[in-house]
Amino acid sequence: MGFIVWLIVGGIIGWLASMVMKTDAQQGLFLNIVVGIVGAFLGGWIGSLLGIGGTDINDGVFNLTSLLLSLVGAIVLLAIINLFRRGSVR
Repeated sequence: MGFIVWLIVGGIIGWLASMVMKTDAQQGLFLNIVVGIVGAFLGGWIGSLLGIGGTDINDGVFNLTSLLLSLVGAIVLLAIINLFRRGSVR
């Protein structure tokens, strides 16, 4: 059951990040899920660097801080992808 929740939350976070970065028309459901999951890992890593440890959604912590860190991680991931794809961040 945790895996299904992980996919659903990853998809929602990836979709929200793609809306913020205006890449939603280029991504489908699968890429939104991938961006959300990888963004959650990246957000957890950024959180640990900032001293906000133990708030990674991939560790099973499901609260507002972990969701926001996952969203920030997904936005950073899309910004990096846009930087390499287009040469500039939108």
